[in-house]
Amino acid sequence: MKQTNKTKWVIGHKITPSNITGDYDLVNGETPPGMPGPPPHTHSRFSEVFIITEGEMQFVLNGKPQIARTGDVIDLPPQTLHTFGNISDKPCKWINIHSPKGFLSFFEDTGVDAEEEDAQGKSLDPTVIEKVLSTAQEYDMNIVLGEKPA
Repeated sequence: MKQTNKTKWVIGHKITPSNITGDYDLVNGETPPGMPGPPPHTHSRFSEVFIITEGEMQFVLNGKPQIARTGDVIDLPPQTLHTFGNISDKPCKWINIHSPKGFLSFFEDTGVDAEEEDAQGKSLDPTVIEKVLSTAQEYDMNIVLGEKPA
């Protein structure tokens, strides 16, 4: 797995990976105000954790919405149907961990380098969204259609 440590915009969210020696991937993320999240999805093999470090984010976990605020931890065992989005008027910063290692390649392969002009806008281009949808299962991101996103 390649690991570039470069900041990318991934479907409207700013993602900065960290090089970690343990069997997990860790990224720092920032979600702009009003930005919806990914389509509702599960992971078959990954456990996932979000730690909100600033602001708040709405999560929908197994169909139930909840607001996570600064200091809150959202624990997502495998098979948890989830999505998230920033419904507030302020940015939200967070740490995201996937265990075991392996999901980082999704961010690297579908993201737009932050140094590119209008990288955030490009990350929301329909061709990029289609790439995310068509390749999601390759990254153990099992999209569940018909569920309401955050």
